[in-house]
Amino acid sequence: MKKYFITIVLLFAFLFMYFALFIVQEGQRGLVLRFGKVLRDKNNTPTIYQPGMHIKIPFIETVKHLDAKIQTMENQADRFVTMEKKDLIIDSYIKWKIIDFSRYYLATGGGDVSQGEVLLKRKFSDRLRSELGKLDVKGIVTDSRNRLMSDVRSALNNGTSGNEEEEILYNKKIFDNKIINSEYIPQEIEIHPNSMAALGIKVVDVRIKQINLPSEVSDAIYQRMRAEREAVARSHRSQGKEEAEKLRAAADYQVARILAEAKKQSLIIKGEADAETAKLYAFSFNADPEFYVFIRSLRAYENSFKGNQDLILIDSSNNFLRFMNNSNK
Repeated sequence: MKKYFITIVLLFAFLFMYFALFIVQEGQRGLVLRFGKVLRDKNNTPTIYQPGMHIKIPFIETVKHLDAKIQTMENQADRFVTMEKKDLIIDSYIKWKIIDFSRYYLATGGGDVSQGEVLLKRKFSDRLRSELGKLDVKGIVTDSRNRLMSDVRSALNNGTSGNEEEEILYNKKIFDNKIINSEYIPQEIEIHPNSMAALGIKVVDVRIKQINLPSEVSDAIYQRMRAEREAVARSHRSQGKEEAEKLRAAADYQVARILAEAKKQSLIIKGEADAETAKLYAFSFNADPEFYVFIRSLRAYENSFKGNQDLILIDSSNNFLRFMNNSNK
């Protein structure tokens, strides 16, 4: 009998330990619930368990495991309007973490991550839309993007819109390191109802991954860019033709000038040669006129009688054949 009693005691002890002991994994926090309500101490501070092994009251207390690591939420690309009333398709993501597990549990209806991301996405979309409405396209895609992300992150965490009085009134000490490390925001600190701190969340970082234009706007811009490039190409081609005509005209002018100069030189040389020839003829003629007349007559005979069949009718007393007349010595 005693043996059975010990067995039953050990069984109950095992069951008690089984239901009383629980382990919180690294990177998680355990939020204790008693009859479905968050367990708090006498200072109204939620009971939050750190990673390790802990004990709870079986069947009365339950533990909700919440992720304490930085999480990433990918946002679906959405359409936003800039200060210039131009549409942009922006793809972004958010880095966030839980800083008040009790608030987060209550705000998300039991610590549901998907519900928390829905609330976070809704506030982020509204805040990003508001901030983008203050900038033009050039400011969004250039150096102003970092400032834009910083403003959106600050506005999400503080729930304010950049008004200094609001920032002084709310969240002045929320993100102090001491409070963050405590994983609980004291009740005496007044929290803006539109801030992420009201959900027990802190936005660690906000980033824009990609900025695109809507398809209808992109097509129009591409067509305009193509028309501009074609206009530039036509301008370059016309300038090239103009330069080609200038070079061609200059080359034709150089050719004409060189040919004219060469013709001039050839005429001068020919004239000088003709003058020298005439001078030689005159010198020879003056030296022996009769011999010159004889030579000239022989050349005339040679040119007149080309073949054996040539026939010329001329008076025998004609002076042309005087050198062929036997009576003439």
